[in-house]
Amino acid sequence: MESSLFSDTLFSFPSFSKPQLLPIPTPSSPNLPISVNRRSFSITAAALKMDSKEVKLWGGRFEDSVTDAVEKFTESISFDKDLYKHDIMGSRAHACMLARQGLITEDDRTSILKGLDEIEGQIERGEFVWRTDREDVHMNIEAALTDLVGEPAKKLHTARSRNDQVCTDFRLWCRDAIDNIVLRVKQLQAALLKLAMKNEGVIVPGYTHLQRAQPVLLQHLILAYVEQLERDAGRLLDCRERMNVCPLGACALAGTGLPIDRFMTSEALGFVAPMRNSIDAVSDRDFVLEFLSANSITAIHLSRLGEEWVLWASEEFGFLTPSDSVSTGSSIMPQKKNPDPMELVRGKSARVIGDLVSLIVLCKGLPHAYNPVLQLVLSILFLINIDYFHVIDFLNIDFSKFILYCLVLVLEQSLLKTSPLIIERIQKALPAGHLDATTLADYLVMKIRDII
Repeated sequence: MESSLFSDTLFSFPSFSKPQLLPIPTPSSPNLPISVNRRSFSITAAALKMDSKEVKLWGGRFEDSVTDAVEKFTESISFDKDLYKHDIMGSRAHACMLARQGLITEDDRTSILKGLDEIEGQIERGEFVWRTDREDVHMNIEAALTDLVGEPAKKLHTARSRNDQVCTDFRLWCRDAIDNIVLRVKQLQAALLKLAMKNEGVIVPGYTHLQRAQPVLLQHLILAYVEQLERDAGRLLDCRERMNVCPLGACALAGTGLPIDRFMTSEALGFVAPMRNSIDAVSDRDFVLEFLSANSITAIHLSRLGEEWVLWASEEFGFLTPSDSVSTGSSIMPQKKNPDPMELVRGKSARVIGDLVSLIVLCKGLPHAYNPVLQLVLSILFLINIDYFHVIDFLNIDFSKFILYCLVLVLEQSLLKTSPLIIERIQKALPAGHLDATTLADYLVMKIRDII
């Protein structure tokens, strides 16, 4: 019979409390009368097309078109197209609500939903052409919908602004991102627990100031990271709970006089409730700040784990040897076996931390309510390089900020499985450094006290 995951034999420290791990979150399913595809939502780079000028959604009072330079400078489609799935989800819910409230007909609703299904399919098949003259993901999808179904599409924007639309999309995106990250945190915890159980009873030198200090169980050292990751998962889930409210209905900033049902759209999209204040709904991005803050703390823990494994893989420590599958070599030194992936785990954490600082500076001092500067929040979270193009990670996968983060977690699981510990080398390190000095001093104090 297998021992319990947290059997008493796993720990030799009676004061150590058994970890109580948070459950893996289950992504909420939108309560829509149509199916919603909630698969991975990162997309391959699509061609961005500069087409002939057309009347903007907002261009009714304008006599002249904007210049090409202004159009290129203000467009956001090069990065916010990653919101397409969540934008379509929001539009489905909004169309269903408008129909129920009698603001559009049932035939209009049916046409809109069919058109949105077709557009989503085109995007996922790589057939959809993103146009920079349509500025952003919302106007690209709405214009394409108009091309497909005609007049009904023009009614979809009733009682909705791009301001509350993008905030809704963004909250949906972040919510799914948190679910993906927490899932991978739990997987990394499981890998660490498995490693700890595999090395039951192994004693290693514990370090302070990077000098040998006291002997500790290897399990105890590994489980320190399990505890840190547990708090990381908790922070992300707390963030998810606070962000899980629906901005739809706030419109530009002051709501709408039309008889909409905000509770219906909120429930359909899996939110707990509509946001109470319309100005707050469209003007603040504190949920993104909190999300990146929680990510940054987790990135710090991953960086520390990466650095510890880099040290242990060095000749000076020699406590583990990374397998060939997670190592690189040198172009000039044939004896080298470098732990590049773990070094990059440490290095890439700087991006997450740096982006948090960028976002804090970006958001400071903005007056209420919506400001175009807020669209840059998307670019900070979605993209890595300043040119706003998709980049390829060392695993050759297009990634947005959270996908990079997930890859780091997956990579660390791989390293845990393929980097065997060298127990003999660890045991040889134990006699040096007077690791039992503190225990001996405690023993002598107790002996002297008994004599006195």
